[in-house]
Amino acid sequence: MKINFIDLQAQYKAYEQEINKEVLEVMASAQFIGGQQISTLEKNLAQFCETKEALACSSGTDALLLALMALDIKEGDEVITTPFTFIATAEVIAFLKATPVFVDIDETTYNIDHTKIEEKITSKTKAIIPVSLYGQTANMDEINAIASKHNLCVIEDACQSFGAEYKGKKSCNLSHIGCTSFFPSKPLGCYGDGGAIMTNDENLASKMRMILNHGQNERYSHRYIGINGRLDAIQAAILNVKMKHFDKEVEARAKIGQKYINELKDAKGVTPPTILEDRTSVFAQFTLLCENREELQAKLNEASIPTAIHYPKPLHLQEVFEYLGYKKGDFPISERVSQQVISLPMSPFLTQEEQDYIIKTIKG
Repeated sequence: MKINFIDLQAQYKAYEQEINKEVLEVMASAQFIGGQQISTLEKNLAQFCETKEALACSSGTDALLLALMALDIKEGDEVITTPFTFIATAEVIAFLKATPVFVDIDETTYNIDHTKIEEKITSKTKAIIPVSLYGQTANMDEINAIASKHNLCVIEDACQSFGAEYKGKKSCNLSHIGCTSFFPSKPLGCYGDGGAIMTNDENLASKMRMILNHGQNERYSHRYIGINGRLDAIQAAILNVKMKHFDKEVEARAKIGQKYINELKDAKGVTPPTILEDRTSVFAQFTLLCENREELQAKLNEASIPTAIHYPKPLHLQEVFEYLGYKKGDFPISERVSQQVISLPMSPFLTQEEQDYIIKTIKG
């Protein structure tokens, strides 16, 4: 049996006529930047997340960058985040010449350990970026409380968790600013790069809307230094179609993820993820811990089952961040987990037969 790690082909076939129709309408209109598709998407996103504002932008990375720029993060400022995430989270901090300050993760959820945040706060700290890793949010109430106490802003890196819930509220609506990604493999993905920012702060939204369009408040009138962070209308058209089916896909992801957990919880040598009772996961990846990862990878590869590692090296050990002065042993949980994580095929279009085959191979 040949299994796709993420079955984007099956998803396209399911919505092919709808997607083609909308894309061709954009082509016929020749309005490729801005326009009705973008405004419709932003309305749909705000309605879904129950936020006052939603801004479509060019990528999840740019969403994070725009949030930091709107908060005037600059050289000498510090931003607290996790070392166990994709580099974009800390990259945007460093890009603005601010300093990423890392905090180790919780060994149950792999998200930032909120109990270790406060000890890292200094007079230079301006913001906290918790990452909702693998599709499950961090302990946002506790993080927001710490931020409020120290007058800090919280930016949720929700690039893997669009559609997840925390205590009945949607990810992206759990802090001052929520940023997400529409990279093709994400729970809600377009056919290229794309992202969005959600907020209930209308002033921040207005500022970010200018910054993502070269800092313009009107054509050729520039209030801020900005970037070209616009989302293409074709990508918005694709996302508007996919959003019609998104609730159904989130349900399918939850069902598949829970089956993995139930079937593998007693399997020798592997530990499935823990989803806390007060939140849900959209399983952007289904990532478990494995005592002998290389052996399991070889076994699955032989059975034509693809795997991935998210992530093999924590950020504090990356060459690009050597200047921060961290060393091996500084964040032991992140370091241990990075040597044990392995991601299995996950898609709302993963069939029961395919999942049973994966589970049987792991157990066999």
